Amino acid sequence: MKLGLNIALVALLLLIGSCKEAPKKMETVATEEVQEPTYPIPETWVANRVGKAKERLNATDVGKIVWGAMEAHGGLDTWYSNGYLSFRFDYQPLDGSTRRNSYQTIDTWNNKARHTSYTDSTAIFGWDGKEAWVKAKDSTAFEYDTRFWALTPLYLAGHPFILDGEGVSLELLPEKEYKGKLQDVVKVTFGENVGDAPDDFYILYFDKDTHINSATRYIVSYPQYFPKGGHAPEKIMEIVGQKETNGILLPTGLKTHWLDKNEEMGEYITKIDISDVTFVVEVPEDYFSKPEGATVVPAQ
Repeated sequence: MKLGLNIALVALLLLIGSCKEAPKKMETVATEEVQEPTYPIPETWVANRVGKAKERLNATDVGKIVWGAMEAHGGLDTWYSNGYLSFRFDYQPLDGSTRRNSYQTIDTWNNKARHTSYTDSTAIFGWDGKEAWVKAKDSTAFEYDTRFWALTPLYLAGHPFILDGEGVSLELLPEKEYKGKLQDVVKVTFGENVGDAPDDFYILYFDKDTHINSATRYIVSYPQYFPKGGHAPEKIMEIVGQKETNGILLPTGLKTHWLDKNEEMGEYITKIDISDVTFVVEVPEDYFSKPEGATVVPAQ
């Protein structure tokens, strides 16, 4: 019996040892390198454009004010390096006239835009750099001039970054007090071939201490609205709140007033909410181009 137990014990030990020595089966997992999406504008292009703008703006006193404002709002290099700007712009006239409410993505480098209706995701319009286009089930989707509106939100909310172009002329006006704070005041006009309404102008208030854009005065001279020339009465937009996104400071809202005879805020006429601000580095191919089934919106 003792011999039988010893043989059994030896067999058990050999079995355990063989289990320990058995090679483990290794699982191989195939890995695929994932490439992060990148903004298609090279860093060297951004550096070159920013460098030229810095040199041009800092050559004059008024340009230095605008450059200082760009720096205070996050920097022109950050503005262009971040990628495509996306946000919701909800323009609400208080007289009950047409509301303009859309999500939009802007190619700030090339001034291209694509809008999607807030209420109908199949209704879209845009500007591809040469042509305006619209695609919607019926004409009631956008009861306003989509060609004019394609880049208008950027020109209302994107100061001071939109002022780096060579077709922009700057004039320094006398300092002004606004809401108890002294402001640098800069008038902005455009060259004859810049946009559909080159007679538009902006008058920008920049806080002398922070260099942040406090308010914007402007006119609308779009030829379709004023075929015989002229423009709408001057308005002033107070900037309601500022929020930083990816290092860039942009308004969260605008309140538009008629400008009164004393160059102060008159009747409050339009509420504008700006939300869902983000920067994206990649959009689908031909995202800003006229899609199949869209129609061209001609210049008037």
